Parts: sequence; C-alpha cells; structure tokens
Amino acid sequence: MNEIIEKLTDLLLEKNKALSPSQARTWIELLWSDFESSYAKAGAPYMGQEMAERIVTQWVLRYGAQLHEFVASNPKYAHLLNQDNDNNIKH
Repeated sequence: MNEIIEKLTDLLLEKNKALSPSQARTWIELLWSDFESSYAKAGAPYMGQEMAERIVTQWVLRYGAQLHEFVASNPKYAHLLNQDNDNNIKH
C-alpha cells in the first residue's frame, strides 16, 4: 500500500506545486481515509484498495491543483496540512 500512497503523492505534487511532499502525502492519506470511512458509514461493502486508489486518483486529477486553498476555508485541518516534515518523506 505504501507504493500506492507514494505514487498518488507524486501525482499530487505534479498537479500542485504549492504543496510540499509531506503536505501532499498528508492530503493523499486524508483523501484515502475519507473515501474508506464514507463508504463504511454508508454501510457499503469494502471495495478494496483498487477502488480507493481509483477514486483518490480521480480527486487528485480534478481538484489537486486547488487543494492548498482548502486550508484557508477549513481551519479544522490546518494543523495537519501546515506541518512540514519533509525530512521524513522518501520520494
């Protein structure tokens, strides 16, 4: 799964130059988690990593360039997305 997260992080970094690698990874992890938890809350069966990867890829392609703007209108996530621990990220 780590390879998938890294691939999606790289895709997001291509789409959004305003994000650091650690911020991009955090976004990918949040989007992945949001997709899986939304389906679970709806009572839908688990659709597997392939479906999660496909949905997160679609979100990155559609909204990736603007994701850095999200923090300004949603301070609830600012503490997660304003951290920059790029020394711990390997790409």
